[in-house]
Amino acid sequence: MDDIIVETWNDFNDVILAGSTNDGLGRVRSGFAYRGVANRNFDLKTSLLRLGGAYHTLEGHVFRNFKKYAFRETVPENSTWNWLALAQHHGLPTRLLDWTYSPYVALHFVTEDVVTEREGEATVDGVIWCVDRQGVHGLLPESLKELLRREKSNVFTAEALDERANTLGQLDQLAATEFVLFFEPPSFDERIVNQFALHSLMSHPGDRSGPWLTLDRWLEQYPGLCRRIIIPARKKWEFRDMLDEINITERVLYPGLDGLSRWLKRYYMPRVERSMRT
Repeated sequence: MDDIIVETWNDFNDVILAGSTNDGLGRVRSGFAYRGVANRNFDLKTSLLRLGGAYHTLEGHVFRNFKKYAFRETVPENSTWNWLALAQHHGLPTRLLDWTYSPYVALHFVTEDVVTEREGEATVDGVIWCVDRQGVHGLLPESLKELLRREKSNVFTAEALDERANTLGQLDQLAATEFVLFFEPPSFDERIVNQFALHSLMSHPGDRSGPWLTLDRWLEQYPGLCRRIIIPARKKWEFRDMLDEINITERVLYPGLDGLSRWLKRYYMPRVERSMRT
């Protein structure tokens, strides 16, 4: 897995633009999914795995009860994949991981921690995971690849997935080994729209009583599908300020008064320089 350390805003733009031109359109159209994390040492473990304990036996129970107690009109269609996206959106432990089409939105999540680090300085490098969506989908079972070809799309929708699998169990049975796909959640919330969101979903075939593979471990099997952009801790404030200049802020990404308050708190918080410390 390639790690690319960027020191300047121009470096960052050069990295994300490299190889992003769509030859057919002559336009910039990145084929990557991006996930920004404040700590470069964090892995790609889902919230379900982080739940701990016998997580492999709890997925069905947790998900079933979420659907039972949630209002049924909260999803546009009664689809497992819509319900799963809604559950993830509201913090339920699921096997999904959150991604974005935008490297700048991903960079926002890398730099969010500058307001909480001691004495105004970020102390740990951040990372943006960049995964080749088309490369990942090239490893799908043929029945799923055929869906993408038919739709002339490079990500799935809930409606498309429903044609091959109505449940997580059916999806798991489509191949004997783990596969990964990306799908777009329905636009039932402004946050999803403004964050340019999509999800990754990994199958879990075979014996479900054992440990599940994490996405970073799965990616290690396929060199070239993933690279990581490292944001040094000492550069987080600089990148954070540049994001403010192009309006990638909490006010935009978390529409509403909570996001507005988070943005104002950070925007007006002075950075404590080393020379000013006592």
